[in-house]
Amino acid sequence: MDRLDWARHWLCDMDGVLVRDGAMVPGADDFLDRLHETGRSYLIFTNNSFHTRRELSERLASMGLTVDQSLIWTSVLATAQFVHSQRPGGSAFVIGERSVHVALREIGFTESDVTPDYVILGETRDYSFDEFSTAVRLIEAGSLFVATNPEPSGQSPGGTEPGCGAMAALIQAATGVAPYFVGKPNSVMMREGLKILNAHSESTVVIGDRMDTDIRSGTEAGVKTILVLSGETTRERVNNYPYRPSLIVDSVADLITLL
Repeated sequence: MDRLDWARHWLCDMDGVLVRDGAMVPGADDFLDRLHETGRSYLIFTNNSFHTRRELSERLASMGLTVDQSLIWTSVLATAQFVHSQRPGGSAFVIGERSVHVALREIGFTESDVTPDYVILGETRDYSFDEFSTAVRLIEAGSLFVATNPEPSGQSPGGTEPGCGAMAALIQAATGVAPYFVGKPNSVMMREGLKILNAHSESTVVIGDRMDTDIRSGTEAGVKTILVLSGETTRERVNNYPYRPSLIVDSVADLITLL
C-alpha cells in the first residue's frame, strides 16, 4: 500500500498504537490531526475493559490526545450491547471494574446473584475469592458465561499483569465451561464498529499492535490491516501467524505522509 487514499474509515487500537506506558506514542497527535484534516472518520477500538469511555477520553487528554468519548468503542460497551441484543432487560452477576457495571446499567441490565441470565467477567485488579466462587456456582446452575476480552495478560508500568483471559481461564477450569469473549478478535465487536462509522469493509482499515486480536479481527472481517511495531508485536513474530497484515510500519507517525 503505497498510498492510503482509499481508506476513508479507521478502526484504531489504543494501547501500543496511540499510547504506551502512560505516554503518547510520538506522532500520534499528528496522525489523528491528519485524519481530521483529510475528512476521515475513525473510532478508537480497544479491548481495554478497565475504564469507561469518558475515563479513557480523559486519560488520552492527559497524554496530549484530544479524542471525544463518542469516538471510543470498548470491549465493555460491545459486551453490554451483545447481551442486550440477546436478552433485552436481562440480568447478570458481574465481576469487573466500574466500567462494566456502568455499561450494563446504561443498557438496562439488572445485577443479581440469584439465577442471573449471565455471569459477565471483565478485567479487574480487585480479586475476590468469594466473587469467583459465586461465579462458578452460578455457571454450574445454568447462567451463561460471557467475558469482555481474551487477552491473558497486559502491560503496566510495573510490568506484565494478568488479563481477562487469565481470569476467565480460572473460572473455566473450575466449571468446564468456556466463556464467550465479545472483544477482539470476535467479529461482533468489528461489525459494531463498522456500524457506528457507517462504513463498508472495502473502505476501512484496522490498525493495531497485536497480531492475535487486532490483525486477526481485521483479516476475518475482510478489512485491510496495518500492524504498528510500537506495541506488543515485533517484526520477527509476524511469521508465527498464518495471516499477515496488509502493511507493517514502525508507528502511526509513518502513516501521516500516506494519507
